[in-house]
Amino acid sequence: MMNDQQADLRQAALFWLAEPDAVRKAAGVHSLAQAWSSGKMPVDRLAVLSESQAIPGRPDKPELVSPLAVKRRGMNTVEGRAALIHALVHIEFNAINLALDAIWRFAGMPFDYYADWLQVADEEALHFTLLAGHLQTMGYAYGDFAGHSSLWEMADKTRHDVLARMALVPRTMEARGLDAVPPVRAKLAQVGDKAVVAILDIILRDEIGHVAIGNRWYGFLCEQRDLEPLETYARLAVEYAAPVLRGPFNLPARRAAGFSEAELSALIK
Repeated sequence: MMNDQQADLRQAALFWLAEPDAVRKAAGVHSLAQAWSSGKMPVDRLAVLSESQAIPGRPDKPELVSPLAVKRRGMNTVEGRAALIHALVHIEFNAINLALDAIWRFAGMPFDYYADWLQVADEEALHFTLLAGHLQTMGYAYGDFAGHSSLWEMADKTRHDVLARMALVPRTMEARGLDAVPPVRAKLAQVGDKAVVAILDIILRDEIGHVAIGNRWYGFLCEQRDLEPLETYARLAVEYAAPVLRGPFNLPARRAAGFSEAELSALIK
């Protein structure tokens, strides 16, 4: 096991990204964040790293299938509700990987960039742990249902350009969660699952912050490269075949996450 007290932050992020065991990964990320907050861990912002193991590390299950092949189940059974919560667990597992990848992959960013994405990784690890624990109380475990990898597919597409990554992962793929959480919360509240509703409240609060971090660094990079943000986003969305966003949109949450009124108008036109 990597000694987080001695490792460079970006090397440690790559180590935990390659870890296939989901529970160990979440615990390792939390340990990494604690080591960082103690001030005992350096970060080499300029090092050019390369993966020595397959990334991201994933457990053997869940089986990964096309998003269209993920079965939809009704909320009137425990299995149906467990399948929905399993999908959320899987999203949070992928979100840990996305944050770790943003740390190790992109050299030459400001110090605060790496600190920001470590905070995201740690909070995603908490979300994973809370949801996976709740799933176990229902008699199921992470891996019992199929999942898909569309979140990671966009990360792979944007691996060569931090600007494209910031535009299309936190500000596009993850921002969809701001729109998706409220209706999912409503469904689970309707069936009386107060425990998971409380978890979703934590997740929505934190995800607003995560998308805000994506917006912060996207804006920084556009300014650094002398690019107009709206035009650049439209170009990148086409170039990388980003999914077309469809409403309804959670406009208050998107505003809180730092989207401008011009961006929101473009979204809902």
